[in-house]
Amino acid sequence: MSISLIYTIITISSIGVAAAIILYLAARKFYVYEDPRIDQVEESLPSANCGGCGYAGCRAFAEAIVKDNSLDGKFCPVGGNETMGKVADIMDLAAEEQAPRTAVVRCNGTCEHRPKTSNYEGATTCAIAAMSYGGDTDCQYGCLGFGDCCVVCEFDAIHMNPETGLPEVDDEKCVACGACVRACPKNLIELRKVMPKYRKVYVACRNEDKGAAAKKSCAVACIGCGKCEKECKFDAITIVNNLAFIDSDKCKLCRKCAPVCPTHAIIEENFPPPKEKAPQAETIKAEA
Repeated sequence: MSISLIYTIITISSIGVAAAIILYLAARKFYVYEDPRIDQVEESLPSANCGGCGYAGCRAFAEAIVKDNSLDGKFCPVGGNETMGKVADIMDLAAEEQAPRTAVVRCNGTCEHRPKTSNYEGATTCAIAAMSYGGDTDCQYGCLGFGDCCVVCEFDAIHMNPETGLPEVDDEKCVACGACVRACPKNLIELRKVMPKYRKVYVACRNEDKGAAAKKSCAVACIGCGKCEKECKFDAITIVNNLAFIDSDKCKLCRKCAPVCPTHAIIEENFPPPKEKAPQAETIKAEA
């Protein structure tokens, strides 16, 4: 073996050793410690990465919990109270239970109630249509019917009804991730408290026009008359901007508000049908 070859091998080896030392020192210098609880918390989450918690994904949610060392204002809607209980055990914190939620579409403007007055031929997405025109009816607050909410749902919990042209939520599949809420440019979808047997009482309208104008654009629009608010004994109903709103956290499902609504804007869902009154027995008079 020639001396030049030996020198070459020694030189290359020296460079390799020097590079290894430099990389080692750099790794030590810039090493970022990561709390092992982040992995533990992430593993306890459902890995839906839906953003319903308000963070970019489950990993970001786990990092925020560990960094803040607090569960205040943090909740995984997909995993619910059970998952947050596991997270609390890992973090040695107390988890506050929250009532489960489900999405509700606050529009009842079917073709029957809200007839079309124009024809839209643009891009078939609610987001684009909302920027370019008010809708194909006289109600500028109603559902545009292109199903952006259905597209973003990762849980197959919301679908368009071809007969009504409105989205419908499958309560058993809905995890209250809020994706549909964020996707609706008309702000028609909200997350409401889940009641027994998925029963609901809510105002299916977001029209803020004054009574006559609202009624003209949709037969079942809320006209802000306030009758429902006066009827409610639990302070669950408020009137703001000519529009009634029922707070699901205060509502007791007494349903006394629905009968007094003159436009039938208040919807009652999943209640048993009213019992039919038995016919009064005829009084049989004995013949004299």
